[in-house]
Amino acid sequence: MSDHNGAALHGSPGQTDAVDQSRRGFLTFATTATGVLGAAFAAVPFIASWSPSERARALGAPVEVDISKIEPGQMVTLTWRKQAIYVVHRTPDMVSKLPGHDGQLKDPASKASDQPAYATNATRTVRDDLLVVIGNCTHLGCLPKARFEQGQPELGADWPGGFFCPCHGSKFDLAGRVFNGSPASVNLRIPPYSFSNDSTLVIGLDGAAQGAA
Repeated sequence: MSDHNGAALHGSPGQTDAVDQSRRGFLTFATTATGVLGAAFAAVPFIASWSPSERARALGAPVEVDISKIEPGQMVTLTWRKQAIYVVHRTPDMVSKLPGHDGQLKDPASKASDQPAYATNATRTVRDDLLVVIGNCTHLGCLPKARFEQGQPELGADWPGGFFCPCHGSKFDLAGRVFNGSPASVNLRIPPYSFSNDSTLVIGLDGAAQGAA
């Protein structure tokens, strides 16, 4: 076989070196990529351990809320244990009107309702200015709407402000207490909570050590 044919079959030395270098480069890339990929997979459990998983949250991992961002008279809604949590920054006027309609309530002293011991008081709270309730109606679990303005036409001239469930008509005041005539039989439930500092509310972490305030 001629030199020309030999070169055609086996390639020149320069071409052979180029092919070898190309193969080495590919193998180096493949090995490096595999190593990086393996490191990434290995890191996943470690990264996941930095914060609670969705399953842990669903089972009740505490949820923090920056209450300094809630203006007086406003409410924020968040989720804990797949339940809606209402956090209301009550104004002094809202708090002062709570005792004025006890005669219209099914359980004004919350004796038959569900709340931690430190929230079994006139305002059903640790801090008078901050109401924390599970937002699901105690009738069929609907979500009552905020109706904080007093004397709303749809709720009557004597409406003191609170929550109204348009699904079945249950009414609750600004302590989550249920009004007479509502399908719901008990007050809105209050979850366990505490404060890690003046501006951070922790839902799901019991504040029994704080006592009632």
